[in-house]
Amino acid sequence: MTTHPTPRSDETTYLLAGGGTAGHVNPLLAVADGLRSRASDAKVLVLGTREGLEARLVPERGYELLFVDKVPFPRRPDAAAARFPVRFGRAVAQVRAHIRERGVDVVVGFGGYASAPAYVAASRERVPYVVHEANAKPGLANILGARGARGAGTVFEGTPLRGSRVVGMPLRREIVDLDPAARRDAAAASFGLDPERPILLVFGGSLGARRLNEAFAAGWSAVTDAGWQILHAAGERNDVVDPGHPAYRIVPYLDRMDDAFAVADAIVSRAGAATVSEISALGIPAVYVPYAVGNGEQALNAASAVRAGAARMIPDAAFTADRIRGEIVPLLADADALARMRAQAAGVGTRRGTENVIAMIDDALAVGRSRRPRRPRRP
Repeated sequence: MTTHPTPRSDETTYLLAGGGTAGHVNPLLAVADGLRSRASDAKVLVLGTREGLEARLVPERGYELLFVDKVPFPRRPDAAAARFPVRFGRAVAQVRAHIRERGVDVVVGFGGYASAPAYVAASRERVPYVVHEANAKPGLANILGARGARGAGTVFEGTPLRGSRVVGMPLRREIVDLDPAARRDAAAASFGLDPERPILLVFGGSLGARRLNEAFAAGWSAVTDAGWQILHAAGERNDVVDPGHPAYRIVPYLDRMDDAFAVADAIVSRAGAATVSEISALGIPAVYVPYAVGNGEQALNAASAVRAGAARMIPDAAFTADRIRGEIVPLLADADALARMRAQAAGVGTRRGTENVIAMIDDALAVGRSRRPRRPRRP
């Protein structure tokens, strides 16, 4: 078999597929930024749907977005299931056309509606592809895609994905580069908090978390009486009544999560994959209250940090003001326990997720180029 020299970076075209939610789009964009930072002349394209969050975020970040039809996997034998084979076949054909027209060298999938047809199209075009799974419970597209992938990476230990290895979460640059000690004073001032006193960060996503809001509305004073301050992101639509206490700051939304993390000595939050990854990477002790809706993904996301001793977990239904008084406050008063949690976070979190995924892509490219001749590019 004839081998081909490794092309220069300007001869490499990457197609990153994924979208729908921030959980898929954000790691995709982190990898795109990493590829462009490493070699400014690398061609990075993104594949997504017109309906997903990527339709807005990808062009805003300066990347070209190629479209594929959104074709949900059928969940029941109905009319949509009968139409699925034709619709999915059309989506695969769309991606194959993109691969041919753009001379794509490697496909990277992050899950979501765009990834499934991308994996099939890449396989049929004999283009190597890799899979990244952000959640401890993998999605169907990635489960199927991992069967033929040149590499599969996960964020959490124990994720049941064929042939995978733990590579971590590709994180936003502002999190990767964060120096909490250097930023603490300015960040605390921006929230009206005292940087000399410990701060508990509480948040549940952009819409807040009703269970967290209700529990802290009744139990916040136990935290402040213990000498701690609270920064509570209650959500853009919330009915939390601000008591006006100087040590309890309630905001609807955190525009700068890096500033919030810079002041956080401990955290109470939901357990989305990105949230757990960022908190672990920064080594912040956490108590996770997983969102109870769905298939238990958030509890699984938090499980490895809990097993390692980097975090604790309280079920959503059990999280009350009494639990704040009886479990959160004693933890905040135990400096040795918090120090152990910080140390253990180093074993479950990483700030090198982007570099690890790019290394996986490079490995797939190296194998792919040794096995297939390079197609001529269209002008």
